[in-house]
Amino acid sequence: MDLLRLKSFLVLAECLHFGRAAARLGIAQPHLSRRIRELEAEIGVSLFTRTQRRVEPTAAGITLRLRATRILEEVERAKMEARQIGTGAAGRLRIGFIHSSTYGMLPAIIRSFRAKRPAVVLDLVEMTMVEQIRALRSGDIDIGLLRSLPDCPDIAFETVMREPFRLAVPSDHGFARRKAVAMRDLSGEPLVLFPRETSPLFHARITAACERAAVTPVIVQEATQIHTVMGLVAAGIGLALVPASAERLPRAGAVLIDLVDPPEPADVSVAWPNGRMPLLVPPFLAAALEAAEGLAEGSPGKSRPRSTGRAKSTSSVSP
Repeated sequence: MDLLRLKSFLVLAECLHFGRAAARLGIAQPHLSRRIRELEAEIGVSLFTRTQRRVEPTAAGITLRLRATRILEEVERAKMEARQIGTGAAGRLRIGFIHSSTYGMLPAIIRSFRAKRPAVVLDLVEMTMVEQIRALRSGDIDIGLLRSLPDCPDIAFETVMREPFRLAVPSDHGFARRKAVAMRDLSGEPLVLFPRETSPLFHARITAACERAAVTPVIVQEATQIHTVMGLVAAGIGLALVPASAERLPRAGAVLIDLVDPPEPADVSVAWPNGRMPLLVPPFLAAALEAAEGLAEGSPGKSRPRSTGRAKSTSSVSP
């Protein structure tokens, strides 16, 4: 059914006069008459009874008017929704995130993103870094928020923040009274370490710093989540090198102190499949950079890297 004919029918059904209806549509009266005849021919019944002074809808015309109004409203709604999704103003974005991003980064991103794209539905799934890479490859998520990526050129990323490491010690430890310690001071100290399998970036950065300081780490416990590591430190299990975002966690029984020669900072990155950037990635990335800037201003030591505006391949990153 031709939508132009249907619209012409509705205008005539409202005006009940061919001349006034044609004027409202901005067409000549013969053109309107032809459209109505073609619509009646298509349906196979008369839609109007015509007199010299006015026209009246038939029973079939009254029924069609009710349905046609809803049809045209639905068409307009479909056009609007398609336009919103096509321009990124609406849609759905599936986001994987690491747990530690909830300490400040993720909430700030979501607030910024939703302020600009309120019609976009966000599906948030907590995942480890390894799980996010797998989900990006399978298409289960559109975008990831993670620490860094191993050498996998099929994943693109943009680093949005660099976060320094600090030393977590039990509050009754001798280091707790110091303002800073050196990595060499950790020689012989029991350490709680992030495992290589689930936290390859943390593990690599910390062990590399130990190697530079000629320290052989005494690993007494491994844990994946930062809040778990902090709890083990508070329990006196050992010391731990943790990202500065641990400052936002409750840490009764544990103290964070600076390192003179800390490990290389941990990157916080936004990641997506290389060569296939979903439409909503750029606005999400913009929100992440805005959030990182705000967090960096409020947290000494954190920094937002200078963005080149280009996606970077993970093949150039050393985890």
